[in-house]
Amino acid sequence: MASTSDTAKNQQQYRRQGWISKAVGMPFTLLGILLVSLTFSIVTEWVGLYFFWKEDGWHHSRDMLNSELEWLSTSFKQSVLIHDPNLAARKIIGAAYEWCFEKTGIIGWITYSSEQARQNSASDGGLQYYIGVAYVQVENYGLAAVYATLTFLARLLILTLTLPLFLMAAFTGLVDGLVRRDLRRFGAGRESGFVYHRAKKLIQPLLLAPWIFYPALPVTVSPLTLLIPSAALLGLIVSISSGSFKKYL
Repeated sequence: MASTSDTAKNQQQYRRQGWISKAVGMPFTLLGILLVSLTFSIVTEWVGLYFFWKEDGWHHSRDMLNSELEWLSTSFKQSVLIHDPNLAARKIIGAAYEWCFEKTGIIGWITYSSEQARQNSASDGGLQYYIGVAYVQVENYGLAAVYATLTFLARLLILTLTLPLFLMAAFTGLVDGLVRRDLRRFGAGRESGFVYHRAKKLIQPLLLAPWIFYPALPVTVSPLTLLIPSAALLGLIVSISSGSFKKYL
């Protein structure tokens, strides 16, 4: 009996430590996911710059940033989290541009490269001409990366402002699932452990998927076309998971 009690205590302590470690590691996991998404966003912008929108150049990523800010100003006028989302977003993006690109000297270096390109553009050939061509590419890809990063930040702000949507969808799914669970329990129905465990495993990926794919999109897409289906699918999975939970708690 003593060994059984010790084993139960050890298992309970192990589970408690597991939850604590997950809670502590969650911010670092999310930060790693966001860094991967940012890298993917810049790489896809460069790939599109090389293959698809050569004529637009770095203006493509700038236009994406303007589209995200325009969506914030026209369709996101009120928020539970922030009093004026449009003004707050522009201040945050302006501060990020100043501290990350101006004060670090990145914009100055890109501007210097463009000046060198203009000075060497008059050369008919030789080393100076090719150096000028290289400087033009540095300016093009450098500014594309800058605006892709700012677009990534704007989309993160949009995701943060739409957190109440996901919370409402998850809460609605939870209530619906618990009601169906009670009806099944009082009706002597049988629970499905297979469905419960499979649905439970999908909740975390559905929570993280918008934070991975939406900020990394290389084209302008209305957030509603992605976030509303994601929230609805999350609510459905939460409903299935809570509704197929075991009969007795």
